Amino acid sequence: MRIAVLGGGVIGVTSAYYLAQAGHEVVVVDRQPGPARETSFANAGEISPGYASPWAAPGIPLKALKWLFMRHAPLILRPTLDLDMLVWLAALLRNCTAARYRINKQRMMRLAEFSRDQLIALRAVTDISYDQRMRGTLQLFRTQQQLDSIVKDVEVLRSGGVLFEVLDRERCVAVEPGLDPVAHSIVGGLHLPNDETGDCFKFTTALASIAVSMGVRFQLHTSIDHLRPNGNRIESAHTKHGEVGADAFVVALGSNSSRLLRPLGLRLPIYPVKGYSITVPIIHESRAPQSTLLDETYKIAITRMGNRIRVGGMAEISGFNNQLHLQPRRTLEHSVGSLFPGVGDLGAGSFWSGLRPMTPDGTPIVGATRFSNLYINSGHGTLGWTMACGSGHILADIVSDRDPAIDTSDLSLERYDS
Repeated sequence: MRIAVLGGGVIGVTSAYYLAQAGHEVVVVDRQPGPARETSFANAGEISPGYASPWAAPGIPLKALKWLFMRHAPLILRPTLDLDMLVWLAALLRNCTAARYRINKQRMMRLAEFSRDQLIALRAVTDISYDQRMRGTLQLFRTQQQLDSIVKDVEVLRSGGVLFEVLDRERCVAVEPGLDPVAHSIVGGLHLPNDETGDCFKFTTALASIAVSMGVRFQLHTSIDHLRPNGNRIESAHTKHGEVGADAFVVALGSNSSRLLRPLGLRLPIYPVKGYSITVPIIHESRAPQSTLLDETYKIAITRMGNRIRVGGMAEISGFNNQLHLQPRRTLEHSVGSLFPGVGDLGAGSFWSGLRPMTPDGTPIVGATRFSNLYINSGHGTLGWTMACGSGHILADIVSDRDPAIDTSDLSLERYDS
């Protein structure tokens, strides 16, 4: 089949790769001059299946209220006259129960674990390089209350067969020696040794080149205006350069997926939640992190990428805007500076923001729609990099009418109808 993948981020490119591997003729359409130029460009870089958790969790509403008044707040709410924001927030709150959290987390971990396995297989076949490291992820706790609160997450990890270690202060320093000067300020951590890190932009651009060698064509600088339906099928995608026809269409446009599909009567509960990052050159190697740390207090990831450190996080709910605000940068700098003082030149760090496509239950939407040749691969939130290879693989299976290797019955848009 000729398949048009709409979107050239990590989700669109991995979808294109696996579709080409399945024998399809694939064209990727994107408005940017190259792959991974938006949300995939400078994300935190963590590939962390074990930390695949929905934001909607018991206790989050109360925590969110406290976060709003913190100096270095992990959550920023900039209210607008936006009905979609209110609807999405209400749906998020409905998922903040213990029962829904358990279902959503298990569902997300299933896809994330499969995705990591597919990334390992892809790396073995392609020898792709993207500043990858396989030294795990350390979730760092500054207070005893934070450490005590991981009981439920540990239960889910154990039931899912995920390898983990609960560490005291000394063992945290053994895993990340750069923490030694500030060891007195931490109480412990949760270590997932099988997690990985890497530069998502480098991965996506490298995989795009591999896809091109397989026959995938990239139609860049091409904004998609709307889809043209014909009965229960999509006939073409209308762009500023004319019509793009195909036998099937895959929507992988991140937060913009909901805008594209709404005129067709398909309502995707995906809302943009802005994240920020700084990328800092390392100036003291001995003080640098070895892999990824998650600073639980500020909900920030600190990731080693070659001779750079990527510091990413925050959750700003403010609609479709990429404006850079100074306070989030200060929070990112405070987090890395308090854990790895003097490690990098913070003033020389590049500052970036991206719009994460978030669903209220945390799980992406992957699968078919009521249009017979229209498919969705979107809504991965903060876990697009973690879930990319798995999502692309099962999407290719679904489009090719093959049985996916994992259960996908609860991943499609239909789950919101129940």
